[in-house]
Amino acid sequence: MKTFRDKIRLVSLLFTTKSSYASNLETLVSLIEEVQENSLIVAPEVCLTGFDYDNFEKAATFSSLALKKIKKISQEKIIILTMIEKKSDGFFNVAKVIYNEEVVYERAKSRLFTFGGEDKYFESGKDEDFKIIEIDGIKIAVLICFELRFKEMWQKSAGADIIAIPSWWGVLRMEHLKALSKTLAIMNQCYVVASDSMNEECSKMSAIITPQGKALYNGNNPCLELEYNQKEIALVRRYMDVGIG
Repeated sequence: MKTFRDKIRLVSLLFTTKSSYASNLETLVSLIEEVQENSLIVAPEVCLTGFDYDNFEKAATFSSLALKKIKKISQEKIIILTMIEKKSDGFFNVAKVIYNEEVVYERAKSRLFTFGGEDKYFESGKDEDFKIIEIDGIKIAVLICFELRFKEMWQKSAGADIIAIPSWWGVLRMEHLKALSKTLAIMNQCYVVASDSMNEECSKMSAIITPQGKALYNGNNPCLELEYNQKEIALVRRYMDVGIG
């Protein structure tokens, strides 16, 4: 019986988030629809609205409506992104994993970027909400941008086959994103799919890193793709046994 994992492609998106929410959604939908079925797609952090701090109510309302449309185009595709969401106790930056028209996992960003003032606008999620989820035998973890810097989050990700990193990463620290994401793939012996924004202040460094540490970067390509190979994960974990998997 054919399953999702039989021939899956990893996809890292790279595009500019504009002031028009509707235009951002149109871009995201267009890119997702271009990608073949059996793909895991990672989009930049808050790519639909950006960090539009002056319009959080509007951003949260739009994100809720946009989610319905994104779910409709998620047949045989895993879509990973973050959205601004309003709850009873405030606004959160929430990662969503969407598959076959359902949100199969979500959690709020727990490590806010205080240097950029995120803590003044967002409520923090809880580390205990983090978990590795499994879709058709593929184990997936999600780290949201700044969370990549914390060793506790790396430990929680151990055993994942794919770690997705939706990001809005500062251009001045581009080399940090490169080094951390590549090291994470080597340490956890897994694929890392990082998606950063094309906006001026961001690193524009979307990438897919293999379990062996080979990194492919988007350049100016809005869709970077690589075929997923479960055997490569098994091989490197067997050859260089550090107790994972």
